[in-house]
Amino acid sequence: MEVKIGVQNAARELSVETDAQPDDVLNLLQTALKDETVFSLTDEKGRTVAVPAEKVAYLYFTADTGRKVGFGLVAGD
Repeated sequence: MEVKIGVQNAARELSVETDAQPDDVLNLLQTALKDETVFSLTDEKGRTVAVPAEKVAYLYFTADTGRKVGFGLVAGD
């Protein structure tokens, strides 16, 4: 699943591919907000993104649909 993290006063969002479920990611953010700490998320390759929790503007979850290959469907004869 891809998680896009919007950060206040930043022109671009952060994108993280993770195996975590949306509820788990939301719980991590809620805990970081409550404790006034850093919200961090580790991707599938072991890289970690960390953002001050109070600067997170939004989280956007997208399903992992895989990559499309080719130019499209070919109509049968």
